[in-house]
Amino acid sequence: MQKKIALINDVTGFGRCSIAVMAPIVSAMKIQAVTVPTAILSTHTQFPIFYFDDYTPKMRDYIQTYKDLELQFDAISTGFLGSEEQVDIVIDFIKYFKNEKNFVIVDPVMGDYGKLYPTYTASMCSKMKELVKYADIITPNLTELCTLLDLPYPEHTVTVNELKQMCMVLAKQGPEHIVVTGIHFNKTQIANFIYNKDEDFQMVMVDRIGGDRSGTGDVIAAIIAGMYMNGHSVYESVKKAASYVSKCISYCVENNVPENWGLCFEMYMKDLTEE
Repeated sequence: MQKKIALINDVTGFGRCSIAVMAPIVSAMKIQAVTVPTAILSTHTQFPIFYFDDYTPKMRDYIQTYKDLELQFDAISTGFLGSEEQVDIVIDFIKYFKNEKNFVIVDPVMGDYGKLYPTYTASMCSKMKELVKYADIITPNLTELCTLLDLPYPEHTVTVNELKQMCMVLAKQGPEHIVVTGIHFNKTQIANFIYNKDEDFQMVMVDRIGGDRSGTGDVIAAIIAGMYMNGHSVYESVKKAASYVSKCISYCVENNVPENWGLCFEMYMKDLTEE
């Protein structure tokens, strides 16, 4: 039976982020993508103009179809959530569809560089802490990791020991695997720190190329989810995601693709297909 993943995220037309990148990536990995939209946008919010349609009032009815059809998912993935009500809807979705055989991957899209996105009020942050308890795999950046633990964002370059301590605390709340993405480890490298409960940590380092690109986190989360669904370890999944993203970024830099246009992930999709 072909595997299915529920992608709970927004649908954006131009800018390569969210479901628009996640669905084709998991499809290339021979997994069926099932979309659960949280919002519809013409372009993402890093553009000076965009159309935004909040899908919250329609989400429960939309999801009800999947309940009525008695669909089963091999994985559930959550991305940017815009309101407390959306988090509640997602928690309900997970409670209903989670079973012993599937897993939940949460990308807690809350902020970056020590700053939270404008929608993240204190009450929204505590809602996200609630969602984390249902995650098997979580992929925060350093800002999100600190926020979930009520810790100040470090002014210094974070150490391996600090990362390990933070992940140990977060793992107690539920997640089996924590992947802290995009850590600026030094001037030339970016680190991804992998913490697996009751095991030693692992690191995946990649060269730092160009600036930050919209939707990179979505590409990483999709590849980790797809690789893990296809039987690879979290470490192998992160390694694949990091090298794939590096390749895409290099292409974008060489071809002067604007950063808010996202990653040209389409150029290398054959790399994701395993025979």
